[in-house]
Amino acid sequence: MEEELAESLSRELRHLVLLLRRVAASQPVTSQQYAVLGSLEGGPRRMTDLAEEHGVQLPTMTVQINRLEEPGLVARGADPADARVRTVELTSEGRARLAAVRRARIAYLREQLGALNPDERDAIAAALPALAKLGRA
Repeated sequence: MEEELAESLSRELRHLVLLLRRVAASQPVTSQQYAVLGSLEGGPRRMTDLAEEHGVQLPTMTVQINRLEEPGLVARGADPADARVRTVELTSEGRARLAAVRRARIAYLREQLGALNPDERDAIAAALPALAKLGRA
C-alpha cells in the first residue's frame, strides 16, 4: 500500500511541479533560481546552507547566485558572526520578482481548483496538513 501511494504521490507531485514551472517559463529567471530566491525570503543565508538545502555542490550554488546577482535580485554580504563567511540576501527587486511569480502560480492554481467539484477541493484541503508534514520530514 505505501509503495503504491509513494509512487502515485511522486508522479502527481512531479506533474504539478512541471505545470507550475510552465507558469513562470516566460520569466528571465529559471525555476531553480526562483527556488533559491524563495530560500532567501527569511533573511540572509550562508552559501553553504543554500547549497545543502538545494542538494547541489557549493560551486553550482555559486553559479546560481552569480546569475541572480547580475540583474540585482540578490546581494552578497558577510556573516556578522564570522566576516570570512559570505552570505546572500534578497534585494527589493528579488522580492518583487518572487512575489510576481508566486501571484502567477497562485492564479493558475485558483483557476485549476475552480474546475474541480467541492468534494475534490475538500479532499485537497484535507490532505494539505499531511503533505506539509511530509515536507518537514
